[in-house]
Amino acid sequence: MGTNNQPVSFPVSDRYGLPETVKKIDVLGKVIYLVGTAHVSKQSVEDVKQTILKVEPDTVCVELCQSRYENLTDPDRWGKMDIVKVIRGGKAMLLLSSLIMTSFQRQIGKKLGVTPGAEMMEGVNMAKEIGAELVLADRDVQTTLKRTWAHLSLWSKFKMLFQMLGGLFVSKEDIDEETVEELKKEQHLTDAMQMVGESFPNVKKYLIDERDTYLAQKIREVKGNRVVAIVGAGHVSGIIKDIKRDHDLSQFREIPPPSILPRILKWAIPILIVGLIAYGFIVGGAEKSMESIYIWIGVNGALSALGAALAIGHPLTILSAFIAAPLTSINPMIAAGWVSGLVQAWVKKPTVKDLNDLPDDILTLRGFWLNPVSRILLVASLSNLGSMFGTFIAGSWIAAKIIGN
Repeated sequence: MGTNNQPVSFPVSDRYGLPETVKKIDVLGKVIYLVGTAHVSKQSVEDVKQTILKVEPDTVCVELCQSRYENLTDPDRWGKMDIVKVIRGGKAMLLLSSLIMTSFQRQIGKKLGVTPGAEMMEGVNMAKEIGAELVLADRDVQTTLKRTWAHLSLWSKFKMLFQMLGGLFVSKEDIDEETVEELKKEQHLTDAMQMVGESFPNVKKYLIDERDTYLAQKIREVKGNRVVAIVGAGHVSGIIKDIKRDHDLSQFREIPPPSILPRILKWAIPILIVGLIAYGFIVGGAEKSMESIYIWIGVNGALSALGAALAIGHPLTILSAFIAAPLTSINPMIAAGWVSGLVQAWVKKPTVKDLNDLPDDILTLRGFWLNPVSRILLVASLSNLGSMFGTFIAGSWIAAKIIGN
């Protein structure tokens, strides 16, 4: 057995005869059984059930926060979402990213006949059945997403969004139960984590590594002599490493303020564009100035409108994106996607049925694009992306014409 500061972790081969996905940790006078799961695995559901039945723990920890727990237990949660509030709060891209990830898991889960998160709900239900204390051990999902998003560069956000959108087009036919079980093995997990770290180092740090530490501390401090902790298999090695010592979790709950560079650019780019147009008027007269204005309106408006069109927005929505983008791009207080998203919500107001149908509609590419709720999010996000590209392209074009003359 380990000391208070040095836990011992090893595959379980004791009197309980538990699944090979379970790791046993001895720390602070308690025995912790760490169950590594996959969120779309029937076998993981069975592993959780068998572990809890055999160990009869005092406490069951699950990798859920309060909001994710409520999402799993409240079937009417989508009907309560205020899409207008989401758009006005500038959270369209964040929610769209979450929906895309949810869609990917649900598609695989449907193919394998298991609901994503079923292993966590099995832990919740089994804890109630045996009278064990239930602990929601994960960090709030909104805090995790905001901390991750805040530390991504603009290019990384574009890259990540396009990769996730591309995932909607990828066939899931080759994914079966054997594939999912293979992915839970340590070597595959190590390779996957390494790939994430190379492509998106900040995603790995804030989405995975920080949560390893958070989960480890929450599990470490629970009451009871026997504890079963149910976590994604990708977190197991990190938890074993981090559970060796106490951690101050307050630092992991803070939402970082926006970095200074984006705030500077938000004002500097509009000022630069206006300055270029004014300079063009001084050196080339009204004709040169009007030519720059036409470029600005045409390129910025067209690319934003193209984004709205790709999202299959209403004609009025596409028109609003074209009109709004050249104006909002020189007004840092508002974004083109806010305007086009709100117009889309106005001309095609989502019903409660649309909101309730969202979890099923996102299972198919057609449903994802046609559900009025996800379409509003796509309109807002793609209009914004079009406007951003339009700003850089039009600004560079105007600068090149003025400097070249």
